[in-house]
Amino acid sequence: MIEITLPDGSKRPFEHPVSVQDVAASIGAGLAKATLAGKVDGKLVDASYRIDRDAGLEIVTDKSPEALEILRHSTAHLLAQAVQRLYPGAQVTIGPVIDNGFYYDFAYERPFTPEDLEKIEAEMKKIVDEKLPVERSVKSRDDAVRFFRDMGEEYKAEIIESIPANEELSLYSQGEFTDLCRGPHVPDTGKLRAFKLMKVAGAYWRGDSDNAMLTRIYGTAWVNDKQLKAYLTQLEEAEKRDHRKIGKAMGLFHQQEEGPGMVFWHPKGWALWQQVEQYMRKVYRDSGYKEVRGPQILDVSLWKKSGHWDNYKDNMFFTESEKHTYAVKPMNCPGHVQIYNAGLHSYRDLPIRYGEFGGCHRNEPSGALHGLMRVRAFTQDDGHIFCTPEQIEAEVTAFHAQAMKVYGDFGFEHIEMKIALRPEDRIGADEVWDASEEALRSALRAAGVEWDELPGEGAFYGPKIEYHMRDSIGRGWQVGTMQVDFSMPERLGAEYVDEHSQRRHPVMLHRAIVGSMERFIGILIEHHAGQFPAWLAPVQAVVMNITDAQADFAAEVAQVLVEKGFRVEADLRNEKVGYKIREHTLSKVPYLLVVGDREKEAGAVSVRSRSGEDLGSMPLADFAARLETEGRR
Repeated sequence: MIEITLPDGSKRPFEHPVSVQDVAASIGAGLAKATLAGKVDGKLVDASYRIDRDAGLEIVTDKSPEALEILRHSTAHLLAQAVQRLYPGAQVTIGPVIDNGFYYDFAYERPFTPEDLEKIEAEMKKIVDEKLPVERSVKSRDDAVRFFRDMGEEYKAEIIESIPANEELSLYSQGEFTDLCRGPHVPDTGKLRAFKLMKVAGAYWRGDSDNAMLTRIYGTAWVNDKQLKAYLTQLEEAEKRDHRKIGKAMGLFHQQEEGPGMVFWHPKGWALWQQVEQYMRKVYRDSGYKEVRGPQILDVSLWKKSGHWDNYKDNMFFTESEKHTYAVKPMNCPGHVQIYNAGLHSYRDLPIRYGEFGGCHRNEPSGALHGLMRVRAFTQDDGHIFCTPEQIEAEVTAFHAQAMKVYGDFGFEHIEMKIALRPEDRIGADEVWDASEEALRSALRAAGVEWDELPGEGAFYGPKIEYHMRDSIGRGWQVGTMQVDFSMPERLGAEYVDEHSQRRHPVMLHRAIVGSMERFIGILIEHHAGQFPAWLAPVQAVVMNITDAQADFAAEVAQVLVEKGFRVEADLRNEKVGYKIREHTLSKVPYLLVVGDREKEAGAVSVRSRSGEDLGSMPLADFAARLETEGRR
């Protein structure tokens, strides 16, 4: 007799070992039909897994958090089976789950093309209709190598040969297709209904350019067609909002091959940048930060002391002078410690808060570069707080309030917090990490917010709170961060004198709200689709004359507004006013001011919004007051 405990605490006795599917069937036919997998004592298993002992069981259905990964991994196998049916001789390599979907790499006599995807997807749907059972088996490593080599799957055999000999490996079969996988998978192919193949790309075997080039097919899979349609709609909207396209159309910035991963900011783009920077500079001032500036390059000896050399050198740029090696800074923190160390500090001086719009360089792989979102040269709204351990909670709580206000002012309403915990490669003792992680939890508790935890994703020197915000089409972006660091101040000799005249190492809090300015501006462009609120818009208003008779007055209106501190231009071209209005509407200028003879005589402007709303004629002073209200932060 075995006893199965369900999530609601109820218990079900069985005289013999039972599968997850059997337990689901004993509860009800509807649940049995919906079962995708199970969790036995917290471990994710196939629906066919047999339970031979007393255990806790949770039935996994398409409503469970684990469902998407199982569906996506199973759909990757579905893809591979369809490819091998249509293209005999194609070898499968690896097929992992990724954000929003999956991919599979194939070796074939020719690369697959976008035109092939339609045929492959149709074959996948046929296999779904066949409702092939998905069955798990186990082989030793050597038996698995022989099995796949006999099938002509040389790549798969090579993967298995790298696995220790004493390990047993699980294989999953559906119809004529078998692949190596740890699972779990859906019970049958009929469970896979909502998927679409997205694109093809080249990929080197095992990521090494010296190896063969494979074809990678990307796909997406969801719980149901409604979710799939929503995702595809989001992709269409994201394409329209691509910051690179909008940036080019609005004349904000460009990039070119002579500066890979670096940005050439045009006047309008730099005006947008300055709005973000000056707003954040005010946040510094209002929050008690002193702005500082550190060198752009520092001797590698400092980076070795800080720990960056051992943990980050592959991502750093280097230069030499007079037989000394220098590193271009990838981060601002060691420089801020040097500024702190330039004076003697008492516990009464703490907390000391430094802020810097610090330019950093990181040697990102060329294939990872993506517009403003992934660059090699960037600027951070970087800040560091030197404080006592007792001050951590108050500082983190205050930072949280600052960050939430900033995100709200930029138009982001949905923010999630996550705590990234100690990674495998790290510096500092475990007890220090224990204290650091608990300090962040305590601060978020004090702020009255909920959070998720991300094991292994902290920085090498400390855990961090990550701020993830959702944009107007539902995509998530990780931006701000607050990190607790007990190690770097000690490594770099930062000290203060406590109330007992003893020298102590301060705690160092690394904080950023927008993070990379480049990336944040890219997010802003896509979030607002270039239609920035008036306070952010690179050009807040354009003044247009109807005929040459009003040209001088239009120029005068623009100049008056410019002198009041607004970003206003005059369009005095000999073009029809309707043409000008359309052009500046497409340029997403918030306000279009038209002046004709009546406006000239009255000292007024006729105001239109970029949405096409006619706001009527108003005295220039009234419009200036309106822009003062909307156009300042």
